[in-house]
Amino acid sequence: MSERTVLVTGATGKVGQTFIRRLLGSDEHRSYRVRALCHNRVLEPTERVEVLRGTIEDRAVVEDAVDGVTHVLHLATVKETPETAIDVAVKGLYRLLEACRASASLERFILIGGDASVGHCVVPHGVPVTEDQRHTPYPGVYALTKVLEEVMLEQYYTQYDFEGVCLRAPWIQEKDDFRYGTSFGEDVFGGIRWRDHVGAERADEYASTGAAALMYDVDDRPVLRNFVHVEDLVSAILVALEHPAARQQTFNVCMDEPVDYGKLGALLESRGVPTVRVKTDFVSNWLDNSKARFLLGWRPAYDLARLVDDAWSYQRAPDDPRKVWYPG
Repeated sequence: MSERTVLVTGATGKVGQTFIRRLLGSDEHRSYRVRALCHNRVLEPTERVEVLRGTIEDRAVVEDAVDGVTHVLHLATVKETPETAIDVAVKGLYRLLEACRASASLERFILIGGDASVGHCVVPHGVPVTEDQRHTPYPGVYALTKVLEEVMLEQYYTQYDFEGVCLRAPWIQEKDDFRYGTSFGEDVFGGIRWRDHVGAERADEYASTGAAALMYDVDDRPVLRNFVHVEDLVSAILVALEHPAARQQTFNVCMDEPVDYGKLGALLESRGVPTVRVKTDFVSNWLDNSKARFLLGWRPAYDLARLVDDAWSYQRAPDDPRKVWYPG
């Protein structure tokens, strides 16, 4: 079996680290090595992990990183940081694609996209959101960059018959992320600061009881919001590395059903967790993963019950601090 090397950008994030662990632990992928491109944080090199330091904003770094690799997993991104968004998401991706196009060894390029490109829970659709949905980003830098990334990759298919795949993921969860995504405290995990919706005094009261925020829309209906667990996303990446049906395709990679905050409330209350309905401007959308299930044979292992069980039972060790992996 010939040796293959996967370049992973954004290798120190939650997806990058999980992917590397799973790839190296897989008998099916024992011929694979990893080249990790690290920027602010650095991984430890091992027998099968080569570590490069740099940023995709630097053309020379990109060309060195791509040299000789058979696969690229592009995870590096920015959130709501306008000063670096175009340099990383647009120029950086362009440099990667150009280096890959010139490579004699490249077999596949995998882009991790996001449901921000189709509106997340901001732009209402009223029907299940498939991969045929036109791009409908909401205001802000992040959603714009996710659209530009997908379009750029698609144009490389058209112009150069490029070997690529886009896996479009909603909010990626691990460990106790989902629990802290409902927190009224200052320890909220990214996303919505529930304190800003209810005021500091009420937020402190709710936080003292361990209450969870439930997202409701302007008509006081529970919002349906899409998520994916990092282990399920990585399972899809591992399938997409070589699957012939993945070529030049975009796939929604998410739970089979979005989280229904009404059902979430009932589930949490059955565990003795108090809940608070919070009316917001967010809307319900249903990201449809049928294409990935049909063409790739991929199935998510996480549903709402498992997501809750994992998040509310997870106990962090002293050497396992919570991290917000990117600002915003």
